[in-house]
Amino acid sequence: MSTRNREKRRAKQKARAERGRAAAAGPGSRYDREREQRELSLRSARALIAAALDAHDQGDDAALANHLASLATPPGGAGGHRIVNTCLDSLLDGLVEMLWEAGWQPADLHRVVSRRAGVRVAALAVDAVAAQMRQYAPSTVDERWTGQLRALDATVWWGDDDHWLDAWGARHGRGRPEVLGDAVELVNLLRGLPVIQMLGPVPGTARRGGAGGAGGVGSGSGGVDQGLLDKVRALLAKAESTSFAEEAEALTAKAQQLMARHSIDEALLAAQRTVTVEPIGRRIGIDNPYEAAKAILLNVIAGANRCHAVWAKHLGSSTVVGYPSDIDAVELLYTSLLVQATTAMTHAGTRQDRHGRSRTRSFRQSFLTAFATRIGERLRVATEQASAQAVAEAGDPRLLPVLASRDESVRAAVAAMFPEIVEKSVSGTDREGLAFGRAAADLATLRIRDEVAGSSSAPAGSRDR
Repeated sequence: MSTRNREKRRAKQKARAERGRAAAAGPGSRYDREREQRELSLRSARALIAAALDAHDQGDDAALANHLASLATPPGGAGGHRIVNTCLDSLLDGLVEMLWEAGWQPADLHRVVSRRAGVRVAALAVDAVAAQMRQYAPSTVDERWTGQLRALDATVWWGDDDHWLDAWGARHGRGRPEVLGDAVELVNLLRGLPVIQMLGPVPGTARRGGAGGAGGVGSGSGGVDQGLLDKVRALLAKAESTSFAEEAEALTAKAQQLMARHSIDEALLAAQRTVTVEPIGRRIGIDNPYEAAKAILLNVIAGANRCHAVWAKHLGSSTVVGYPSDIDAVELLYTSLLVQATTAMTHAGTRQDRHGRSRTRSFRQSFLTAFATRIGERLRVATEQASAQAVAEAGDPRLLPVLASRDESVRAAVAAMFPEIVEKSVSGTDREGLAFGRAAADLATLRIRDEVAGSSSAPAGSRDR
């Protein structure tokens, strides 16, 4: 039985016991008066919270301040204080649970709250997520959710559940009215979020190692093992930090080699399995500034690795759809190339027009757009060469049909998840930025596929919505 079910059963038992005590005490008893007072305080707290949410929504700062002051000093002393906490806790818990059902995941919530409300309210959202996730048995939570919770450090660190908002305020140096204001801001933000694509089973329904999800996209299996990911991350970190171009190229090529080898081997192994591995979706953050150009960069990397990327600007992310090992390669390579592009762009300095006005933003937007375009050209050539070499050297005629079948499965998954996709083109207007970006892309270290055959003996425009 889940924690939530046990809590509901205990609540029912407590309610029956209270009704029994009330009946024994008789009408008009002190027990009845206390219960009526609690119910009145509860209704009053809910009404004040609703009024505060209304004022926040309408931008009425004076009314909001008055409502928060009333909530901060409710009648009933400590009892009233506890009731306000309970109401807000229950409201946040319900909203978070509803958002899981609407397709959101922990990393998504943290990203959108950070973008719209800032770091402090995002920290409150993380604790609200931790509080809500306690009710699920670990075996019923998808591994990807567990990884996101771990990355966010979403843990229940407080002691008394009835006072976790107070503990949060103490940790962040916020007074009682300020804590309540942060909670009201978070509630208003969460209740305005839209339904998005479901990328896997919601908490409480997952079965470890099984498939799940919506739109033909399962939780899947066959992702890259942690040891390999650690090796790739270490290689890319060294490539990004070294000042020697040759060393960076060798390190990045080795990382790409490991991922490419794994991807091709995985395709052949999956064709022999009795249990089919399905494409999955993963949202990857696209941050300001120059987010359109960054979305293009992610898109071309995804395409070269047999994935598709769909950008949702209002959410600050792109959904990459593909097989697990290929998405891992996309995410790692995107991070590395973005570091390389940003370093080269910053090194190029600022720009002014002939009137002395800054054109740095236009220059950098054009730089990143040209960088992404050129990277796409290089990747397409490398991918075609790697596929041809893998077939020739392995002598396995099944590889090309297997890869073609996987491509078709990914396209079908994208069509099911995103039935309406708008194709948008993004172009640069600064000629110097375009030239510098293309040159930087030529220097970038990214041999995705062309190193595979020579080093291994094993067989081998952005989308917006």
